[in-house]
Amino acid sequence: MADVLAPLAGKVLDVLVQVGSKVEEDDELVVIEALKMENTVYAPAGGTVKEIKVKKGDSVADEELLLVID
Repeated sequence: MADVLAPLAGKVLDVLVQVGSKVEEDDELVVIEALKMENTVYAPAGGTVKEIKVKKGDSVADEELLLVID
C-alpha cells in the first residue's frame, strides 16, 4: 500500500484518476497549483487506487494525504 502525499501546499486543479483505476509507477495522479505553477503528483508505485481524499478545488497542506494506492 502506498500513501500519496502532497509535495507542497496549494490548490487541487485536477484529479486524473478514479477509485479502482489501475496505475503504474510514475503515472500522473493529481495536479496542484502553487505559486502560480502547476505541479503534477506522480504514482510512487503501481497498483490500484483504493481511496481518493481530495477533489478539484480543494486546498491542500504540505504532506497532506491525497490518495491511497494498493
